[in-house]
Amino acid sequence: MFDFHMHSRVSCDADSDPLAMVLAAKNAGLREICFTDHSDYCPGVAHSTISFSREQYRTAYENLSVPGITIRHGMELGLSSEFTEEMDAEIAAFPYDFILGSIHCVDGIDTYFPELWRGRDPRQIERRYFEAMLDCVSRCNCFDVLSHMTFISKSPCNPAPRIIPPEDYGELVDEILRILVRKGKGMEINTSGVDKIGDFFPGLPYLRRFRELGGEIVTVGSDAHAPDRVGQYIPAALDAAREVFGYVCTFEQRKPVFHKL
Repeated sequence: MFDFHMHSRVSCDADSDPLAMVLAAKNAGLREICFTDHSDYCPGVAHSTISFSREQYRTAYENLSVPGITIRHGMELGLSSEFTEEMDAEIAAFPYDFILGSIHCVDGIDTYFPELWRGRDPRQIERRYFEAMLDCVSRCNCFDVLSHMTFISKSPCNPAPRIIPPEDYGELVDEILRILVRKGKGMEINTSGVDKIGDFFPGLPYLRRFRELGGEIVTVGSDAHAPDRVGQYIPAALDAAREVFGYVCTFEQRKPVFHKL
């Protein structure tokens, strides 16, 4: 079993000890994990407040080892088409195994902030979210896998969180998926939506469409920010990967490794 989306106190929104996260992973029966701490780029927000230093990262993970479990080094990169050079430079500065690409900001505002939602139709924000995603996947090449594609439903300020049918934004969704396929990028089955909306981020319809369009790379991740979330719903995510792809991927040195299910 694998969990390729985890955060420790290296992330600005978590405070868990890295060793505690690894031990939780081992107790959950995982055999390979990847820490993917946040480094976000959002216009108008100081990067230093939503990222980590390389020294902080090295201190946390360089000598971290637990027998029986493989630990990979990754990053969840909050994408912005305005900072492509900065993002490229950041990921080149450390030998990461895996880079998740995420969309956390819409119209220059983090989706977790109430300012984005105040006085606006949630469906309008959903559309702007997918438009921002299309812009980022079109212009950015620095990531391996698109993370939690329907993440907009996770915001605590979203007044109408829901399972978003792909047909609601059909042309946008299809164009995003086509670009991922063309660039050889993957999709993540993120299990943090199960508690929030009763489905993965994204759900099976998105995964099936990605596969229909030629998508080949798929990873699974809990998005755990604390030990009690590590590996949560990963068996169900692997079942989904088995149904649609027949395998799941991990990453080593930015290259996908395919595991038959």
